[in-house]
Amino acid sequence: MSENQQKTMVQEVPLTDDMFERIGTEGLSGEDIGKQSLTYWADVWRRFRSNKMAILGLILLIAVICLLFIGPTLSGKDYQFIDASIKNTPPNSEYWFGTDDMGRDLFTRVCVGGRVSIYIGLCCTLVMFVIGSLLGALAGLKGGIVDDLIMRLCELIGNLPYLIIVVILSMVMGRSMFSLVFAMSLTAWVGTTRMVRGQILQIKEQDYVQAAKALGADTGRIIIKHLLPNTLGIIMVDVTMSVPGFIFSESFLSYIGLGIRPPETSWGALASAGQQQLMFYPYQLFFPCLLIVITILSFHLIGDGLSDALDPKLRQ
Repeated sequence: MSENQQKTMVQEVPLTDDMFERIGTEGLSGEDIGKQSLTYWADVWRRFRSNKMAILGLILLIAVICLLFIGPTLSGKDYQFIDASIKNTPPNSEYWFGTDDMGRDLFTRVCVGGRVSIYIGLCCTLVMFVIGSLLGALAGLKGGIVDDLIMRLCELIGNLPYLIIVVILSMVMGRSMFSLVFAMSLTAWVGTTRMVRGQILQIKEQDYVQAAKALGADTGRIIIKHLLPNTLGIIMVDVTMSVPGFIFSESFLSYIGLGIRPPETSWGALASAGQQQLMFYPYQLFFPCLLIVITILSFHLIGDGLSDALDPKLRQ
């Protein structure tokens, strides 16, 4: 049989439906079989969870937060209860982190102090986010005299010595959580304002912004509905990176005696007290510092993961 005859026979074989078998597509239409489209935030989450280090940071942060809020219930100890008969007791089955120089349970105090440190970090970050985002968006959108005034204010506030401000406010307002948050937030919003302003200058000439202006939308609506959502990615990264910075700042201020007033405590206050006992009872310094390091590390890992996930250049 010649080659042409073989081709003719192959072409003449009729193809019927019973010659094929559908696998995994029963009851689906052609549109359902196609790949589902991802929203922006779904794609961000997909890329974030593919980053193993970012997921590790998220797991560590959740574990630390669970420890801080559940730990005192598990130990059953009061963080202010003093028992001089058990002072400077090393870690054991009853006192998991040992006791301090006044006989207080160190595990419970680390948990309660961690709540204060994270609370202060979140409050300072919230103030920084609100003030910095609104002023930065207003300066970038309005321009002119408004932009000049806000930028000059940023230069004035940004050049104030941070430590001197904290000392003065502590003397005037007293050593309280409110005064500490106020002092730490007073200059923190400057960097966020400049960053948001730069982003707004890039997107304010986009068609959707001009269309909103043409339709009569006021400045507040344009900022909230159009400008800030399009800068939310870089703001989220800045916020994630700022929380550990505030936690470390609070720990440092409490360490040098400008933070939380006893009998309230924080990680910095515990580290300051443990430093005095370092030679003979190093565990009193080790455990607060360990929680500080783990918390700051987890926030940085999450921030790096968000930075990659929110980068449009890496979107596939």
